[in-house]
Amino acid sequence: MDRKGPLVVLEYPGGKGGGMTSIRYQQQVLAGPLLDFYNDMKVLRGYMPFQQDGAPSHTSRSTAWWLSSHNIPQFFHPPSSPDLNPIEPLWLELKRALYHHNHTPTTIQQLKDFARMAWDQISVETVNGHIGRMHDRVAAVIVAKGGHTQF
Repeated sequence: MDRKGPLVVLEYPGGKGGGMTSIRYQQQVLAGPLLDFYNDMKVLRGYMPFQQDGAPSHTSRSTAWWLSSHNIPQFFHPPSSPDLNPIEPLWLELKRALYHHNHTPTTIQQLKDFARMAWDQISVETVNGHIGRMHDRVAAVIVAKGGHTQF
């Protein structure tokens, strides 16, 4: 808590074979902004497990090896679990900011610039609020026996 990581705008061509691959994920996210942020947080807090969902680029052998070789432990994430990561409601806030912006971006660069600006405007207090509700989110999943919740 009390810190917000950088927003990473991913670059990939899309189309057949152009989606998010393990290599792109490792190069653009893990080896880039995540590693620096993770190491800074580890100095401040000590043991720091990393949370990611079950996307194929996150669960591949090469990504597991990359994380292991950089001494980044992971939270276990069951393959069919609800996504409780506090980043999910933050994505919603980012999307709302983009939707309510009074100038519709007309270029990819304008969209990237505005997304970065909108991310910067999300306060650390807002991030802390979502992290602070993790207990409620987990409790709701337990009550729902793994089913849908209000989150």
